[in-house]
Amino acid sequence: MKQDMIVILDLGSTENTVIARAVRALGVYSEIYPHDITADELKKLPNVKGIIINGGPNHIVDGVRIDVLPEIYEAGYPVMSVGHELAKCGNTPEWPAEDELGAFLKPFVFDVCKAEANWNMKNFIEDQIELVRKQVGDKKVLLALSGGVDSSVVAALLIRAIGKQLTCVHVNHGLMRKGESEAVIEVFRNQLDANLVYVDASERFLGKLENVADPEQKRKIIGAEFIRVFEEEARKLDGIEFLGQGTIYPDIVESGTKTAKMVKSHHNVGGLPEDLQFQLVEPLKQLFKDEVRACGVELGLPYEMVYRQPFPGPGLGVRCLGAITRERLEAVRESDAILREEFAKAGLDKKVWQYFTIVPDFKSVGVRDNARSFEYPVIIRAVNTVDAMTAKIELVDWEILLTITDRIMKEVKNVNRVCYDLSPKPNATIEWE
Repeated sequence: MKQDMIVILDLGSTENTVIARAVRALGVYSEIYPHDITADELKKLPNVKGIIINGGPNHIVDGVRIDVLPEIYEAGYPVMSVGHELAKCGNTPEWPAEDELGAFLKPFVFDVCKAEANWNMKNFIEDQIELVRKQVGDKKVLLALSGGVDSSVVAALLIRAIGKQLTCVHVNHGLMRKGESEAVIEVFRNQLDANLVYVDASERFLGKLENVADPEQKRKIIGAEFIRVFEEEARKLDGIEFLGQGTIYPDIVESGTKTAKMVKSHHNVGGLPEDLQFQLVEPLKQLFKDEVRACGVELGLPYEMVYRQPFPGPGLGVRCLGAITRERLEAVRESDAILREEFAKAGLDKKVWQYFTIVPDFKSVGVRDNARSFEYPVIIRAVNTVDAMTAKIELVDWEILLTITDRIMKEVKNVNRVCYDLSPKPNATIEWE
């Protein structure tokens, strides 16, 4: 590894990622480790220049105040302690405001630790290529390529590292947005010359989903069927020993540490049978989401793919409300494409965090070609959020909404109304199902 590193030791803080990001923003790499790391383990980490001990409200575990091992102070690294709870004990400076954190940390990182500002995507990619080649050797890697940001960036990085030793499997479950599977084929097979297996399983998925209205049931069917299809494709291939995954740093942090409870468990491919016996290759596991995007740009992936919106695993299956029908699924896909096109024209694609259309499973009376019609409504949802825990609606200009409405009414079959969802989270959630 070429980058210098500042290690953050978690002493019960809820702000570890804030410090990690602040250090990285200074151009110095940082990683978070548990409070009870040993001096030997620390010395095995590459290019450690200093340690930040980060205290917080979770510093009491099972009734006992936790601390780093005494040997850490004797390991020869500069040490700085920060955090509200430690500050209350009177042995560390008070926690600064987040926008002042970089200036607060800068003297320690550069003057005391003598770290170099050499953390950048070019170096990161070179390091990961070296590590992947060392881990994989001449063996083969299998990757489920959804077309999402994380899996696309992992694929591009692994192609750069091991070329044809990587096999990407893209499963089209029939619930993708318009043009997405085609874009995956164009970029990875045609432009990057990847070993890509494309599986059109749309009929299979839609068959399994017939007459299933419950959202959780739909999610389970889609998830389980994806695993079956992926497993079938994996078994057709010989000599696969590794599984590539788009795990990123928030996945690891959210899955819980010794001092923090699990927010949610993450399984990027999810529940793969144990008898597949793959070793994992996770080159993005120390990156935050914005860094993953920066990595994708550095690797030359198209802007649309790198800045693709968050998209649920079940895809349009949870935006075609209730039991999925082909005509409503098509209405969701076509109206969503129009919304995305018009938001891009208006520059809203760079401003709004997530925007999509929903088609519910009820109809309303309307007029088409001077005759009574009984067709579906399309609901538009556009929200902004920092952490997806709360969300505010985007106040879209009326002219833009009227243009979108006009296009949807004219171009999308079986639709006679367009509505705009004004509900923030809470009480609403971002998705409808």
